[in-house]
Amino acid sequence: MRQFDLLGTMECMAPRKSPLFDTATTVGKIMSFLGVSALCGILAAGLIFPLAATGGAAASTGSDILDDIPVELQEEPLSTPARIYANDGETLIATMFMENREPVSLDEISQPMKDAIVAIEDERFYEHGGVDAQGVGRALVHNLTRPTQQGASTLTMQYVNNILNNAAIVRGEGRVLASGLEEKTYADKLREMKLAVSLEQEMTKDEILEGYLNIVMLGGQNYGVEAAAQYYWGVSAAELDVQQSATLAGIVQAPNQYRPDVEENLEASEYRRNVVLNTMLRNGYITQEEYDEAIAVDLGETLENNSLDPGCMAAGNNVAGSSYFCDYVVTELTADTEFGQQFGEDEDSRFEFIARGGFDIVTTLDPELQEAAHEEVMETTPIGTTVTNSSGEEEAVVSVLNTQEPGTGNILSMAQSTDWVPETDDPSETTQNLNVGFNHRGGEGFNTGSLLKPFVAAAWIEEGGSMDDLVDASRDHYPDGSTWEASCVDGGQIRLNEPGGWDVFNVAEDAERDMSVDFGLYYSINTATVATAYDMDLCAITDVADRLQLQSEGGITLQDQIGQPSFLLGSLEMTPLTMSTAYATFANDGELCQPRVVESVVDGQGTEYEPQPVDCEQVIDPDVVAQVNDTMINIAEEQAAGGNPPFPMAGKTGTHHNGAHTWFQGFTEGLATSAFVGRYQSNETLWGETFAGEYHEEFFGSTLAMPMWYDYMSRVGDNYATGDFREADDSPFDNRRSWRYSWSDLPSAGSNNSDDDDNGDDDDDD
Repeated sequence: MRQFDLLGTMECMAPRKSPLFDTATTVGKIMSFLGVSALCGILAAGLIFPLAATGGAAASTGSDILDDIPVELQEEPLSTPARIYANDGETLIATMFMENREPVSLDEISQPMKDAIVAIEDERFYEHGGVDAQGVGRALVHNLTRPTQQGASTLTMQYVNNILNNAAIVRGEGRVLASGLEEKTYADKLREMKLAVSLEQEMTKDEILEGYLNIVMLGGQNYGVEAAAQYYWGVSAAELDVQQSATLAGIVQAPNQYRPDVEENLEASEYRRNVVLNTMLRNGYITQEEYDEAIAVDLGETLENNSLDPGCMAAGNNVAGSSYFCDYVVTELTADTEFGQQFGEDEDSRFEFIARGGFDIVTTLDPELQEAAHEEVMETTPIGTTVTNSSGEEEAVVSVLNTQEPGTGNILSMAQSTDWVPETDDPSETTQNLNVGFNHRGGEGFNTGSLLKPFVAAAWIEEGGSMDDLVDASRDHYPDGSTWEASCVDGGQIRLNEPGGWDVFNVAEDAERDMSVDFGLYYSINTATVATAYDMDLCAITDVADRLQLQSEGGITLQDQIGQPSFLLGSLEMTPLTMSTAYATFANDGELCQPRVVESVVDGQGTEYEPQPVDCEQVIDPDVVAQVNDTMINIAEEQAAGGNPPFPMAGKTGTHHNGAHTWFQGFTEGLATSAFVGRYQSNETLWGETFAGEYHEEFFGSTLAMPMWYDYMSRVGDNYATGDFREADDSPFDNRRSWRYSWSDLPSAGSNNSDDDDNGDDDDDD
């Protein structure tokens, strides 16, 4: 903050509480005796301001009066836009601003622009010392003899007024002196005059002119000539010609009345431009030929209206599909967290502080990965892909991708096949971020289906089991009243409360037989997962889930659902970001890292703020992770990559509600990516639906989500680490990539329930 201390240490006076009219003060007594008009007469006669004074007693009297006006000009930094960048620090994602401003030096402003503003606003700018005595006298005579009021502000006085406004806004006091919003008192005017005189002793004329041209309002949210030139014509301030300069100079008098981009203002704006051109001609700034040429220009035909959308609206134009990521960043910056609280006391004040502070915010977004993710989701389910629900309404079928970097939690991409459009009824247009939850303007997530099965396997190993252990997957019915071990609940067990019992169905044929935990996970056999859980403590499973922070957006955990063992098959709704965070833990040898999006934050004054920290914690033993990964490697490399992966990869499919929600959740050493395809407005089946030009008799995680995931990872995977995953010291398998999933090697088949609903099972039966 730059401060001009004009008369020693004095407090900044609030304009509505000026002591000028307090009769207990010297000035108040003079005001009472002389009256306001007389004092203005003194001003006009030059008894106050040094450049107009004749000296002697008169000047002394004027100086004494001014000495009793306590003022201090505090200049706060100008409001300038905040810029949000990708992780390279160069790719602009979005701009946040309350005032669209791009400060430039005086030599970056065209001469016609300088001439135009001086001609129309203060033609004696280079002659006076801050206050124009002739102007004050002219205004006094006009105001005493006519019903209208006329001001006498010089450019310096206007600059002071703008500085006061800017400081008041920065300090949260509002725009108290803006012309047309609140009428100034004579006390305000005297204060402004005194500050202007003192400012002229601190700054050169060129410095004042430069400051003024950068601070002045020029219609809408445009402040300063550079931003206005770009907005109205798409040119820099240095390129402004005579008629453009005259237009901008004309706007100053009434910014929202004379802004030419508003159709009903165009005629008035052109008239005002011509007034400025006439003044420029009269003062010798332009020739008659230049005047004739400029006045002949049809203003409306020259405008380009290069609107700069504040915030995340325009992010998708800079980096494809990045509006949702941008919005996530803004919610993190303004959240009531330790990170967000450094920017203000509440959400609104944080947003305004950042949007006015000229911040450079470098995020974690990888623009190459984001472009690839956007292309993949749009190709899988193009915008406008809809199906009809049971009520006859159109619902969107969407694709969703997000990618995290294991070991950091950095979110590298965030895409979905919808347009970021506020306030719309179109199901393909929404500001709802389908990757995240309510706290980030997202939703409740989706049923995860078989994505939970690797966590059941991890709990099994933690309890002393092995992926090679056999379980009784032939059992497909659990009667009402059957008990399950659950050490974390009263009594140490839960009793099934399902009239008629619980029937567990598989999609794969001949799957009801004994099999290894590994085999059951590879083929995603529901009866194998349930049998594994039945043979262990259910609380071991919910404990793994808690450590991996697997919960719904409403805070519901698997522990909360433990009374209904069907939670094992993914009935709980979770967001793609929640799932990619959990699976990134498997890519990172059991270390969970909190999602983060902000790498650095620096304000316009160069002050560095604390970025989001890398926050990681070891939550699962690396050997446990390695054994579960052993199976997931085969799932990704055989099922997704067809046995020919470009680099080591692992993952798992998931399907719920007959294909309403389908997933592939996978990872390499350096990337963890969640891929979702399905409805986002209901849980109605997608079986038997035609969309994106294709009929789907059945719809599983392997139908669209897995191919989308594989295509995306094949494109971008080797941008990050792609080494081999860690092998478990006590793995039961000699070669984890050997083909060990032959149905003929299993015990004899049980009953075939492939006709039935899969009750949350997924699709891994090829």
